[in-house]
Amino acid sequence: MTTINSILSVMLLGGSALSAQAEVLSVEKLTQLNKVHSVAVSSDGRQLVYGVKTPEGSDLYLQPLSAMSSSYTGSANLAKATRLTYDSSIETAVRFSSDGQAIYFLSSRSGSNQLWRLPLSGGEARPVTDLPMDIEGYTLSSDNQSVVLSLDVYPECDTLACTIERDANPPAHNGQVYDSLMVRHWDHWNDNKVRHLFSAKLTDKVITDAKDITPQWQTDVPAKPFSGMEEVAISPDGTKVVFSAKVKAPDNAWSTNFDLFEVAIEGGSIRNLTEANKAWDAAPQFSADGRYLAYKATTKPGFESDKFTLQLLDLRTGENKALAPQWDRSVSSFQFGANGRAIYATAKDLGQTSLFEISTGFGDIRSVFSDGYVGDVQVVGEQIVFSRHALNSPKELYRINRDGSGLMQLSDVNKEKMADVTLGDVEQFSFSGANDEQVYGYLVKPAQFDANKRYPLAFLVHGGPQGSFGNMFHSRWNAQLWAAQGYGVVMIDFHGSVGYGQAFTNSISRDWGGKPLLDLQKGLDYVGDNYAWLDINNGCALGASYGGYMMNWIAGNWPKGFNCLVNHAGLFDMPSFHQSTEELWFAEHEMGGPFWAKDGDYSKYNPANFVANWQTPMLVTQGLKDYRVPYAQSLGAFTTLQRKGIDSRLVVYPEENHWIHNPDNLIHWYQQVFAWMAKYTQPQSEQ
Repeated sequence: MTTINSILSVMLLGGSALSAQAEVLSVEKLTQLNKVHSVAVSSDGRQLVYGVKTPEGSDLYLQPLSAMSSSYTGSANLAKATRLTYDSSIETAVRFSSDGQAIYFLSSRSGSNQLWRLPLSGGEARPVTDLPMDIEGYTLSSDNQSVVLSLDVYPECDTLACTIERDANPPAHNGQVYDSLMVRHWDHWNDNKVRHLFSAKLTDKVITDAKDITPQWQTDVPAKPFSGMEEVAISPDGTKVVFSAKVKAPDNAWSTNFDLFEVAIEGGSIRNLTEANKAWDAAPQFSADGRYLAYKATTKPGFESDKFTLQLLDLRTGENKALAPQWDRSVSSFQFGANGRAIYATAKDLGQTSLFEISTGFGDIRSVFSDGYVGDVQVVGEQIVFSRHALNSPKELYRINRDGSGLMQLSDVNKEKMADVTLGDVEQFSFSGANDEQVYGYLVKPAQFDANKRYPLAFLVHGGPQGSFGNMFHSRWNAQLWAAQGYGVVMIDFHGSVGYGQAFTNSISRDWGGKPLLDLQKGLDYVGDNYAWLDINNGCALGASYGGYMMNWIAGNWPKGFNCLVNHAGLFDMPSFHQSTEELWFAEHEMGGPFWAKDGDYSKYNPANFVANWQTPMLVTQGLKDYRVPYAQSLGAFTTLQRKGIDSRLVVYPEENHWIHNPDNLIHWYQQVFAWMAKYTQPQSEQ
């Protein structure tokens, strides 16, 4: 990958040529950047459609894909993208028609979220559906004769009209009654509606009704809040639908047992295809010839961060085999190649989210691309189109040959906005961490770096805990914003992080305050010893979720490590966390059972048990609609800080969940963080 990396350094890292007077990245500019979304490639590989969300709105663009030389590397010299839509609504979930002459998308331009079709030869988009409720997602049969839709309905209703009537005539009281968990999830209380799958025929007439093919189903299909139509597949002959879901059971809140189910596209009996696996089965996808069904599966019940391995079910013989079972990476997303002989999958890998080719015959693994965060993968013939972002680049589109040659950049949606912005140089490093095992980290230099100066430290700790900040560019926890403020940014992928083998990921479970803390301490010592310009005694540590837990843990177990701490939505009292969170499988796997388990870790790794040692000033922030880490956790930490007389501040956002989404809130959050850090750190100084 040396050639590709060197190409990217020329294409994307050109900040070194900018003058010292160039602009640095601000949170205001970050929130104004354009965002690529809804990527689709026609089946003949000749056309690309993608959405661009700007501060003013969002529209779709069409770009021809010319023939690509296997030896070409560099920026694309392609025809300029043509704007397709001008409506004030946002078009999402774009798909090409089977003949490549039109695109389908979801839009609320008619007042509710419906399916639309836009001919590419000219003319206006027309509605495909006019249903009495929003469409949450859709997928088309390969011949475009049928569509499967996901809609939120009352499961006991036999018709859409029944759900509409119930919504129009709510009871006089507003009491909500629950007989089982979950009563709330992520950022909403359950309202007795369930997401169902509906099918309809595509004709020249607008669809005004659809058939529920999962009637009486008591759990969401696809599962809320993060699953989409990647959990639903229509067989190539258009006769069957396979979807991933849970069966309603008393243990839903502490079970990860998702299965794959099959139903005729017209409805009927539903068959469980993976009942034998009591762990997680997800993301079904048919090969183009219909012989194989590929999907992701874990093997350890109750563990959401277990390794997802690709499974290949031969629908002709019934054989079900794991593809590359010895490959020590967890599959994120995947797509069949054109002839079914290979699957192209993304997976976390040593700080990157990389693209790999997996042979369906032999399970051989080959790296195709590994630099930054790869997503939106589209495989057509010999080429692959994908999106990429990295610590030094917002999200853009690229394509590459299947053999890894011919990297070509396709979009540059932030060219003007980023033209005069200097970003901090990025470096990956490694050191000997806990158990003398190799641990990786990233360092971002201050944006206007001067080798003759020493800089304060921003020590970012990722959440998950089975996660990674990794080589990515994001609106939340964007390392370049701290670099723009004059901080050297350090991020450690401590034991428990993903992309370094499943044993490494597993090692944090039931050891939340052990090896990870040691990795952070050793990592800080390493950068202090090897980067003289970084003042590790003049810095603050920051984290959210598990990273926020680690701020509370550091306060009691490394109380003199930092000048200040920033804790967003961090776990403070582990027994009460188990009692109030929603996905109990997470707490019970990580802590060794429910909070009353005699051999559990709720006391051993409970930050609340170490508050006698607290002395470091702490900023605490929280979204009040966060039901993953409920606000009482942050309130408990802040109350403790105040009662002990430790300088502290609490910032709450009533409409935010576990994350800060609203751009104005995000700006305010960063302002609070930077002001807090400036209060406790000294600016750059001469070495």
